[in-house]
Amino acid sequence: MLKNTLAAAIVLALLAVAHAAPVTRAAPAPSTWTPDNGNGTYTNPIFYDEFSDPDLIRVGDWFYLTGTTMHSMPGLPVLRSKDLVNWEFLSYAADRLDFGPAFRLEDGKNIYGQGIWAPSLRYHNGTFYIFTNVNGRATQVYSATDPRGPWKHHEMKRSLHDLSVLFDDDGRTWVVWGHQDMHLAQLNDELTDIVPGSEKTLFAKDAGMGEGAHFYKINGKYYIISANYMGGFRTPAARADHVDGPYEVNQTISQDEDFGALPANGFGGSDGKNFAINLAHPTAKHRATLHQGGIVLTPAGEWWGFSMMDSNSVGRLLGLSPVTWKDGWPWFGLPGNLTRTPRTWTKPKTLAPQPVRVPFERSDDFSGATLKPIWEWNHVPVDGKWSLAERPGFLRLHTLPATSFWDARNTLTQRAIGPQSTPTVSLDVAGLQVGDVAGLGLQNLPYAALGVERTADGLHLALVDQGRGTTVRVPLDLPLDRDGGAAQRVWLRADCNFFTEQARFSYSIDGSHFVPVGEPFTMVYQTVTFQGIRYGLFGYSTAQREGGWVDVDAVDVAQPYPRGLMRPIPYGRAVQFTAFRRDDGLHGDSAGPGRGVPTSFKVRDMGLGRAALGVGSRWLSVDDAGKVDLRAGRPGAAQSFQWIETPTG
Repeated sequence: MLKNTLAAAIVLALLAVAHAAPVTRAAPAPSTWTPDNGNGTYTNPIFYDEFSDPDLIRVGDWFYLTGTTMHSMPGLPVLRSKDLVNWEFLSYAADRLDFGPAFRLEDGKNIYGQGIWAPSLRYHNGTFYIFTNVNGRATQVYSATDPRGPWKHHEMKRSLHDLSVLFDDDGRTWVVWGHQDMHLAQLNDELTDIVPGSEKTLFAKDAGMGEGAHFYKINGKYYIISANYMGGFRTPAARADHVDGPYEVNQTISQDEDFGALPANGFGGSDGKNFAINLAHPTAKHRATLHQGGIVLTPAGEWWGFSMMDSNSVGRLLGLSPVTWKDGWPWFGLPGNLTRTPRTWTKPKTLAPQPVRVPFERSDDFSGATLKPIWEWNHVPVDGKWSLAERPGFLRLHTLPATSFWDARNTLTQRAIGPQSTPTVSLDVAGLQVGDVAGLGLQNLPYAALGVERTADGLHLALVDQGRGTTVRVPLDLPLDRDGGAAQRVWLRADCNFFTEQARFSYSIDGSHFVPVGEPFTMVYQTVTFQGIRYGLFGYSTAQREGGWVDVDAVDVAQPYPRGLMRPIPYGRAVQFTAFRRDDGLHGDSAGPGRGVPTSFKVRDMGLGRAALGVGSRWLSVDDAGKVDLRAGRPGAAQSFQWIETPTG
């Protein structure tokens, strides 16, 4: 028998690394990340691209979701779902923000890390509302009777930091906002200002409530769920019988859940020329855990939590958590393991099975009349200097004066996607004039950009690594097209690995054979742009005048790991397990760990992505008291283990 004292180690080990021969995938992988495992379970994150500061509501049978988009335009994506796992894109609520030169990348100004953040999504009397913050402005309000739009817009009379709005059942509208102490006030009927004399401070600064409020009324009680970064990321909650309190605080309904993600490289700052990058220590404890989110009730009566996690340079990712109510508090996690979120779990119950659906198509051949919703401009675009119609089937970017990728206008971006991805862009550079640069960049700070330069001497490739402060140039001799014309094609590629935080650039002149350029680029997560890595298509003129153009034929985003399980569960095979944070294996005999040869366990499919682990005629079992042993007989619930991988497989 296995020793009882090994219970915790064994359970953890079953969720760790299994050693088995490679297994061929049973079905073709989807082209982009989906959390739906196709077997009744899902795997976090819901999106493996950035979706920060999420807010989520249910209206009827549908759930609706929006989040922060900072300086990228259009902004405030609105998605919908029936199962919280498979989402479809509906609209952007904010077509663009244009409050002056900085929003247009003019006069040497920019709004990197500013713009739209921390939205509050609500529905009331047939209208959807999004309340959001914009740096240097009062709170913005977007409204629509149809979430597909059109969206109306007005500005409030004051700025309410990280606000959350509650339409109460007595006809009054309340707003909570602020950091740590938090404020409460009643909004006027026009939703333009607070009612004079209604403002009140709710908490002491040291009460532990943080910021990023989500305000609810549940069964007659008022709840505020927030995020606190003091002493490690966590999710506090407060509750009261009356809207103005007094509020009782629970400082931890979710804490320490990072799914085993690797530590992130840090940004140590810059003097404008030199960049300090703090490389992550491989054994450092990752503190960017799930935080800042809220809860929602499904039509089936289940409660689920949603929150975000800073996940290395790919950005902030959305997590979905089962919620357990205990002692009147909505805890993220399962009974017996509160505050922790399983990376893989059963999907929310629905009346009918939902098809696997993703909100965005990432690859694009630019054959449509409009840009796909995946694309967002870096700042307000200059209309008339880009086109899908000037050369049908291509995106044409006219080059505008700039000194670098950082201040290049009309840069078209999309969020990078993990855990690994490779954007490849096909360009026709025949329209470039002397002084023009066009290509593929990784928008970040520091950034990297691989561009084609046209100089008086001809064409060159230039890889700018802002972190190293280097530019590597390679002469480029492009062949004519097959008809002997002047079209000049080049393919640029960036292999992005968000496990290792390294990106490797390469190029091709035939679309098949790619040649590496320069050294790998070290990616970091930082709070200057307050975004993860973005792929950027750019073209600009260094000649301080408008230049020519670049024609983008296509962008292909390849993903080797688009599902939550990087390796199939080895059903029907024999495997050996490595003990969690130990050097030995797990044993199914009385010798215990560290003695003899590790046991081979046969893996039996129990449905819902779960496995029973057998040794001979006995099955690994855990009883209600947590006792672990091997028991004979047909395996059942007590012998079923949820198969979970860390984000690194």
